Amino acid sequence: MTVRPGGRIRLRAGSRPALPPGPPPSVVDGRRRGAELIGSWRAALRIARREARRARGRTGLVLAMITLPVLASTFLAASYDMSELTRDERTARQLGVADAKLNWAGDFPVVQDEWGEDWFPRDKEALTAGVPPTTEVVTRLLGPGSRAAEVRGWTPVGLRVDGRRNSFIGRALDLSDPLARGAARLPQGRAPVAAGEIAANRAALRDLHARLGDTVLGADGGSYRVVGVVEFPDDLGPLIALHPSAVPPPDPGSTETSWLVDLPKTMDAGLVQRLNERGFVVIRHTGAEEHPFLRAWPGAGTADMSALGTGVLISGLGLLEVVLLVGPAFAVGVRRRRRDLALVAVAGGDAAQLRRVVLADGVVLGLLGAAAGLLLGVATAFAARPLVEQYVFGARFGGYRCWPVALVAVGGVAVLAGVLAALAPAWTAARQDVVAGLAGRRTPPRGHGRWLALGSALTAGGSMIAAFGATQNRTWVILIGLILGELGLVFCTPTLIGLLARLGRALPLAPRIALRDASRNRASAAPAISAVMAAVAASVALGTYLASDSARDARNFQPGVPSGTAQLFWTEQDGRPPPLTEVASAARAHLAADIVAPMDFPGCDPAHRPAETCSVEPVLPPDQVCPWRPGDGLSVEQRRLARADPRCQLSGPGFDSEYVQVLVDDGTALPVLTRASAEQTATATAVLRAGGAVVTDPRYLHRGSVAVAVDRTLQTEGTQPAARTVSVLTGYALPDAVGPTRLLLSSAAATRLGLTWYTRSWAIPVPDAPDEEQQQRLAEALRPYGEFVLDVNRGRPSSKDPLLLLLVAAAGMITVGAAGIATGLAAAEGRADLSILAAVGASPQVRRMLALCQAGVIAGLGSLLGIVAGLGTAVIILSSRNRQYADTWPIQDPYPIVVPWTALGVLVVVPLVAMLGAGLFTRSRLPIERRLD
Repeated sequence: MTVRPGGRIRLRAGSRPALPPGPPPSVVDGRRRGAELIGSWRAALRIARREARRARGRTGLVLAMITLPVLASTFLAASYDMSELTRDERTARQLGVADAKLNWAGDFPVVQDEWGEDWFPRDKEALTAGVPPTTEVVTRLLGPGSRAAEVRGWTPVGLRVDGRRNSFIGRALDLSDPLARGAARLPQGRAPVAAGEIAANRAALRDLHARLGDTVLGADGGSYRVVGVVEFPDDLGPLIALHPSAVPPPDPGSTETSWLVDLPKTMDAGLVQRLNERGFVVIRHTGAEEHPFLRAWPGAGTADMSALGTGVLISGLGLLEVVLLVGPAFAVGVRRRRRDLALVAVAGGDAAQLRRVVLADGVVLGLLGAAAGLLLGVATAFAARPLVEQYVFGARFGGYRCWPVALVAVGGVAVLAGVLAALAPAWTAARQDVVAGLAGRRTPPRGHGRWLALGSALTAGGSMIAAFGATQNRTWVILIGLILGELGLVFCTPTLIGLLARLGRALPLAPRIALRDASRNRASAAPAISAVMAAVAASVALGTYLASDSARDARNFQPGVPSGTAQLFWTEQDGRPPPLTEVASAARAHLAADIVAPMDFPGCDPAHRPAETCSVEPVLPPDQVCPWRPGDGLSVEQRRLARADPRCQLSGPGFDSEYVQVLVDDGTALPVLTRASAEQTATATAVLRAGGAVVTDPRYLHRGSVAVAVDRTLQTEGTQPAARTVSVLTGYALPDAVGPTRLLLSSAAATRLGLTWYTRSWAIPVPDAPDEEQQQRLAEALRPYGEFVLDVNRGRPSSKDPLLLLLVAAAGMITVGAAGIATGLAAAEGRADLSILAAVGASPQVRRMLALCQAGVIAGLGSLLGIVAGLGTAVIILSSRNRQYADTWPIQDPYPIVVPWTALGVLVVVPLVAMLGAGLFTRSRLPIERRLD
């Protein structure tokens, strides 16, 4: 470089001027693009905020649909987090003011964790129940200066309420002792100090119909005076607090005894070890810190990933439903703003910027809905905490918490729902004709074959995935298939609407306009129809599965006694049962029953060998024994042979240990229990009186004889040798008997086998099913002999499931809501068309009929598609399960395909309700609007 006079610089060939150092061009371009992106989003968010304030009706509708699920999810998350106690809260609730709590496990050494929440016996071969020690023994073990208060955690208390005996759960502890009072709270009254005094919580007082100071009668004839109102924070159900002197000493083997202890010094590891050696599990404060706010899943160290995945997928279905319901509002908003969006395009905005303007609506409304839902949900959870504690969880919560991780996830899902709902309208807005938008004309929708192809592929793929999940019995795979299938149907819905609109030429005016509007406004009509379809499809699919499962259970139902027969159980373990004459008299007086058949069960004769137990069962003849057993690990060919073998046709997982009810009878109970014909009953009775045996399964009868095996087990220290004897008795088979498989032994045959028998229940044919009052009167009549329970066989269980009704109700609400939203949006957007109708002389009833038809298109088409999709899904899942059962052995009963006609009838009526509501709430007067140019 040469400097010439005058200050001019002459550059030589190959030289260049020196430039100041700076960033490379790629960095500059990146910064510029980032700044432009930020500026574009800021402008889009500002426009979205302004539009939300201008269109307040549509904004409120979208906010309500986003806020409500967020509120419900936040309420559940906060309530669940508050209900899950931390380790410190659990320990403090058990100890109160005590230094430690000792739980009696048994007379054997135990090994426990640091906090006493988990323990196991050190030597599993030397488990002995033993008798719980006394409080004095516990105090001596703890050392000088220690004190212990005994607590009995579960004690049955029988009290009379309105003349009837009710059972309550009682806790025996001295509430006047500060150690025990720390584990409970006495808001009213005082602590019981004698055997005849009790303290009850509010739930127990409601059940007793008593107040503080009243006297209640005991089931044994005594009485108790209510001297206090107590509350145990771990159980808000009916509880009675007794004084320790009111309960007898614990039985051997009881583990319901514990002690709250006060120590002069800190409990060290050596003392814990000595107590573990004596069979005590020690719960104490360890001082280990825990940070509950860092937990991703309250109450669980490792989350159940299967349950978590299922919950995520179910939440995904709910998210899809919200997106489909909110989508029409965004679509209508885009059409009403098409002139504004066209102006943005004229001013230089590209397709990406137009998409951002519409997506910003979803971001703004999603953020507002999430914030409102989170605040309202947390506030509702905190305000409703006492009610949720009392009526849902039945226990006091640990503290006010709100599970921040879950709230962040719920808020993020709400924003995602808003963005996804605005995604399709944003894509449509970016592709609109600018000239048509400036002129206010609508761009006619164009059918795209690729969306139909994509939807068909997703529907087919989702069906196959759901079928595969059904064969593998994996719920999350089935849910993935359902989600994909519903997405495929959503993509197919616009094309289907376009096809149906062609049929409107043959319809009257109102339905023709409704179909035309649905076809022209597919961006708003298709999501609403898809939302109805998704809700109805899920309801019908799950309802069909539940109905089929209930029918399968009802088909396999085998009651212990025939239909129309009651079975009276004697629950006492010791003593003598009531005479047959007493039971028959009480049944005749209170049940109008003429026949009472005692059910005598065999057992070992205690006079022969008291420590011996017996089990009796019939033995199959060798030619009737299946050569394969379920646990043998059979090959495919062996399973096929087993399914074809007549000896292996029994179904169910308990094939290798089929239960046979064994009774001792002389023919009295036989006609009541088997419902056999008169001829068969007479022959079977003759065999029993001749000293034989009767079976209800003909496979056990071999050449007129029945082989009966008796297994005797001698209870000794550490060993239980068993001996089996098989005897052959004269037999008879009842092939037409109802009920489970039975073996009826005559008294002579039982004596020959070295057995005795005892009565534990009675079969009572009743003309009508007894109500609660009749059952109570029967139990009261037999009260001198102990406690009795009456079980009535009312036939096969009903296939009605309350969950099915809830599903139908939810689907109906979504159907009516979606139809109302779509109809209202269509009416708001079609005001110009209504004006034209009024101008050409249409009657005022046309608008009401038009709204009715618009609601019918949305609700009717969505329900129809949902019913077809739901039934198809259920058939695929049930057929896949049955195909899996076709190759298994033991044989599994297939699922029948049962259509819940009641639910389908309700879902068919729901669109009519939506149409009727649209017709009633629509104004008949047609407005005349002046066009503004």
